[in-house]
Amino acid sequence: MSRPTSHPEAVAATGPAPAAPERRTALVASDLDRTLIYSAAALGLTMPDARAPRLLCVEVYRSRPLSYVTEAAAALLAELAARSVFVPTTTRTREQYGRIRLPGPPPRYAICANGGHLMVDGESDPGWHARVRRALDTDCAPLTEVRARMVGAADPGWLLKERVAEDLFAYLVVDREKLPDTWVKELADWAGPRGWTVSLQGRKLYAVPRPLTKSAAVAEVARRTGAGHVLAVAATPSSTPTCCLPPTPAGGPATGNWPTWAGPPRTSPPCPSAESRQGSAYCGSSSRTPGLA
Repeated sequence: MSRPTSHPEAVAATGPAPAAPERRTALVASDLDRTLIYSAAALGLTMPDARAPRLLCVEVYRSRPLSYVTEAAAALLAELAARSVFVPTTTRTREQYGRIRLPGPPPRYAICANGGHLMVDGESDPGWHARVRRALDTDCAPLTEVRARMVGAADPGWLLKERVAEDLFAYLVVDREKLPDTWVKELADWAGPRGWTVSLQGRKLYAVPRPLTKSAAVAEVARRTGAGHVLAVAATPSSTPTCCLPPTPAGGPATGNWPTWAGPPRTSPPCPSAESRQGSAYCGSSSRTPGLA
């Protein structure tokens, strides 16, 4: 079964574009987990306890603290939000994103479910979501088919959980040590002709429709805000699929060429120290975005 591939920007342009903004707007689109916020397990605090950074809890789940930023990162993030259009971008569902309380004012725009929901003032934009659905229905095999293949082919010996996110994509939680390397490749080879991508990120194995991208949603926010500069901030381990990241000069769409800061390694603390000021990479590296002048 082979299906045509839709360009990621096929679902773009759903809201009113700005009318000749007076000055160029800087837009910063950032991943959340293991880029801006970290769980206790992901912090990687290898320094002596007395030198560990002070932490601010930004997510509580089931009455327990779950995710953190350092105080230095919190201050930089609040400053960033005041100087730019800050857009959290995440594979999280809307419910999962709603648990996060970042420093500074609530972002007007946010991207959830890997681009499936464009949040505006806390609500999903219905026009955007309808366009995403049409693209998936046109170019991709049904979610039910892909989920059935994933679950049916999985071995109970390494499968821990299986989930569907927002009726848009599916993922498995697996035991990495027991998961055969060939299984991921075989699933990817099967899913590719059906318009789906497969990626392994930590303990989660994702199957995502190819047109479902954060980059398309970021491009739409840039269009609506008249952004002349766009910076994408993302942790980029080798297992992360390009469909989950903003487009790059090498392979992105015409509205791409967005600089991407790779962020701290996944085993590192979430933010540099105040003395190093490496966090200035959030707002110090930007570029004109072709097609958005």
